Amino acid sequence: MSPGPAGAADTPPASGSGGIFSPPHLAATLTFTVVMFLTGFAALAVVPTLPTAARDLDGVSLFPVVAGCFVAAGLFGGVLGGHWADRSGARRPLALGMVLSVLTLLVSASSVSVWQLAAGRFVDGLAAGLVAVSVTTAIGQTYPEHLRPRMLALLSAGWVLPSLLGPPLAGLVVQWWSWRAVFYGLAALTALPAVALVLVLRRPVPHPSAGGPGAGGGPGAGQVPAERPPLLVAGLLSAGAALGQYGASAWDPRHLAAVAAGVVLLVGFAPRLLPRGTWRGARGLPVTVLLRGLTSGTYFAVEALVPLMLITERRVDAVVVGAAFTASAVLWAGASWVQGRVLQHVARHRLVTAGALVMAAAVALAVAGCSGGAPPVTAAAAMPLSAVGMGLLDPCVTVLSLGHSPPHRQGHTTSALQTNMNLGQVVVLASASAVLNACLAAGAGPLGGYRAAFALLLLPPLLVAALAVRARGD
Repeated sequence: MSPGPAGAADTPPASGSGGIFSPPHLAATLTFTVVMFLTGFAALAVVPTLPTAARDLDGVSLFPVVAGCFVAAGLFGGVLGGHWADRSGARRPLALGMVLSVLTLLVSASSVSVWQLAAGRFVDGLAAGLVAVSVTTAIGQTYPEHLRPRMLALLSAGWVLPSLLGPPLAGLVVQWWSWRAVFYGLAALTALPAVALVLVLRRPVPHPSAGGPGAGGGPGAGQVPAERPPLLVAGLLSAGAALGQYGASAWDPRHLAAVAAGVVLLVGFAPRLLPRGTWRGARGLPVTVLLRGLTSGTYFAVEALVPLMLITERRVDAVVVGAAFTASAVLWAGASWVQGRVLQHVARHRLVTAGALVMAAAVALAVAGCSGGAPPVTAAAAMPLSAVGMGLLDPCVTVLSLGHSPPHRQGHTTSALQTNMNLGQVVVLASASAVLNACLAAGAGPLGGYRAAFALLLLPPLLVAALAVRARGD
């Protein structure tokens, strides 16, 4: 295995080393898996519960704010967690994220107004940003190069059961009891692994590629200490993301002003949190960060707009849409397992290209499904097929990014990935929504508007397929 980070992503596994369940890694593997399982369970159970909570709190008109708070705070949490992990290791930001996950569920459960619910979602987004970045950084600090794809695949698999159980169980609890019980129950479930995580990561873990005693817990001898996080910039960027999310919900002057302010903040401050050359796809780390934003934005735009079109225009049963969500989660995990186990010897950048082309085919199905003569299942199939593409490419983008990063900068790298992932969700979904609304305003039929919006979504995955070679590790 190449000792330097530049060629690490495409090197073959080292022989004679244990797997992710070998004694040196067993405790960390089990704890990370439980943490991500409960994170997925909470995310998938809470989201379908929020509309009922907003309705009961007389805050339906402010629901975009409730939803936007999570993404905006996730940007801030990702920056804070990534830089913190570089300075002192992933243990502390990860532990804080888990503690905040419990507290925010309690805040949301006890909400007496929609603004308290929004505050709970804001703290939840902050916690999610800390946890996501810190877990990825901890994997880089704990596992050798060839085990990282397997660990990332295992974490993806940890979302399968939550996707099968989370939404229906939450729906039953809301129907038979109360939406507050969902939040209280999730807080109780999350408390125990939060404590276990603190115990497992109690001592710094030596970085597999570094020999110094301080390699795993922070900057060791001979390493360059990480700079202090630009929290003001991250806060302004989060505000821009929240304004963009809010402004995209309507076309009146107030919402248009919110969009304009959001764009100014995003364009002005996003480059300060991303590697130089990200938006022009410079080779190495910058292009991997760009790929994360484009693919994540495309996937979540498909996940948002396809169900909306199926339910409102094609009159598809909600059960069918729910089955598509479940199939997406299962196939994402399956494709992630395939790239980590079956295709582990294939160059990572080639898998990114393959996954992007699968996503483009999925979007093409969504375009075809907007025709009145096509069966609705055509568009519904776009969701699980897009998940297959993400399962193939998303872990590869992470591995390539870590391979381009020195050990003391892996927290900064995962922070940049998280930041651009959230930016991609905001920008791509807002752009597709703008095309849809513009078509409707011009007098086009709803299906024509959706067709144009989905056609726009073909561009990001095709761009990813063309740029993936720039992310190669050699």
